[in-house]
Amino acid sequence: MIAFVKGHVAQVTLSSAVLEVGGVGLELMCTPGTLATLRTGQVATLPTSMVVREDSMTLFGFLDEDEKAVFELVQTASGVGPKLAQAMLAVLSPDSLRVAVAGDDVKTLTKVPGIGQKVAQRIILELKDRLGAPVGTVSPPSVRGHDAWRDQVHQGLTGLGWPAREADRAVEQVADQAGDSPDVGALLRAALQTLSRT
Repeated sequence: MIAFVKGHVAQVTLSSAVLEVGGVGLELMCTPGTLATLRTGQVATLPTSMVVREDSMTLFGFLDEDEKAVFELVQTASGVGPKLAQAMLAVLSPDSLRVAVAGDDVKTLTKVPGIGQKVAQRIILELKDRLGAPVGTVSPPSVRGHDAWRDQVHQGLTGLGWPAREADRAVEQVADQAGDSPDVGALLRAALQTLSRT
C-alpha cells in the first residue's frame, strides 16, 4: 500500500488536495485541519491510507502518523467506515478522541455527525483498551486569511452531511471566534457544537 506521498501541491480543494508525484496528480481526501497546512506550489509530505472497495480506490491524507494510526484504528470498530473515521478526525484531534473514549464520554463522540448514542457506546466499548493514552497536546493548524477559514469550515460541515444553509448559519455564529489567525480545526469544532445544539 501507499504509506506516504511527497510532492508539489498542485491543487487544494475544500475536501481534498492534489499532490504531483512523478508527473502524476494524486488526489488525497483530507480533513479541513490538514488542508489548512497546504499551500499550492509548495512541497508537502503526507502520511496516507488507501481504502480499496469493489468500485473505488480512495487515498486519505493526514497531518501526521498519529492521525493516520487513529484513522485506521477507529475503522476496526463495528459500523465505522473511512468516511465516519475522517469525520471523527475533522471534529476531534487524535488526543481528544483518546480522552473521550478513555473517559466514556458519549456526549463528545456524538458531536460527530453520523455518530449517535449507540454507535458512540460501541466505539468506546471496542476501542477503550486499544487507542492508548494521549500522546501530548496537538494544536490544530491555523490558516491565514479572512475568507479561507470560512470556506474550509463551510466545506467541512457540508462534507460531513450538514445542509448548506445550516452550515452558513454555523459559520456566522463562530465568526467572532476567528481572530487574526483563524484556527480552522477549532472553528469547525465550534461550528459543529452550535449545530448539535439546534
